[in-house]
Amino acid sequence: MNEFDLIAHYFKRPAKNADLGIGDDAALVSVAAGHQLAISADMLVEGRHFFPGADPERLGRKVLAVNLSDLAAMGAKPDWFTLSLALPKMDEPWLEAFSRGLFAMAGEHDISLIGGDTTCGPLTIAIQIAGSLPRGKALLRSGARPGDEVWVSGPLGAAAAAVMHRTGRVELPYDVAERCDLRLDIPVPRIELGLRLRGIASAALDISDGLLADLRHICEQSACGAEVWLDAVPFAQDLHALPELLRQEAFLAGGDDYELCFTAAPDQHKAIIALAEELELGLTLVGKITQGDTVHLLDASRQPLPIIFHGFDHFAYES
Repeated sequence: MNEFDLIAHYFKRPAKNADLGIGDDAALVSVAAGHQLAISADMLVEGRHFFPGADPERLGRKVLAVNLSDLAAMGAKPDWFTLSLALPKMDEPWLEAFSRGLFAMAGEHDISLIGGDTTCGPLTIAIQIAGSLPRGKALLRSGARPGDEVWVSGPLGAAAAAVMHRTGRVELPYDVAERCDLRLDIPVPRIELGLRLRGIASAALDISDGLLADLRHICEQSACGAEVWLDAVPFAQDLHALPELLRQEAFLAGGDDYELCFTAAPDQHKAIIALAEELELGLTLVGKITQGDTVHLLDASRQPLPIIFHGFDHFAYES
């Protein structure tokens, strides 16, 4: 099987949302009048972003899910994606499972693969994704204002606990480890929530590197500060299996949650509660936007706590 056979057999599908998909030098897409594209890209490298020997079907789901999460954070409807894949060798069982997981996730969100590239090299998976939304309606990181509330879309930390378990930092009971593995391997992109937050949220992003680190990105882009209330941050119940400091590290700085963190004016509070009930999501108020340029962590009596945890850094290699 050569490169073109590989593409045709495992990845060529009808492109429902494009004018022209795989088969030419470029895809062709159209955007509805009054709309604009939201485009994002992620590269996942074996040994850095996923563990060597990762289950290929789960990996296929995850690589698309993390990109879908970027569109959710922008309030965009997913339409198309491209896939660039470097493989150490031609491994047909791996490709079969990977493509099955990839297209299962694509089918759940009605998004089409319209192009990409393949080559030989260390296992690396790069996806570029695009979605559409009405012009001027995107959720940005730059819209937060002092007084806004800070919300998260669900419990945090389970994926980080899975990483701690796999790297030997902790030993979780089998059933706990299995549930945490699911959160790490198959995150759930909050697409519908992102669409519904248009006109409600003032700023948003997805939590990939840890709540505190990612909230700083909103603060930097919005030229403001924030306070996070430690006792309000929702965390996965399985984190009770961790010692307290590791539990806090997992839900404050662990990353890989892909829940949304968003800000909204206080007069949107009731609308957010109603949205949580309608979508059956645990939208939780965890803090507020402040003056200044610092993210503060506060205890239950709203006194400052030292921040000793840091989010994921792609270039902070362990020795």
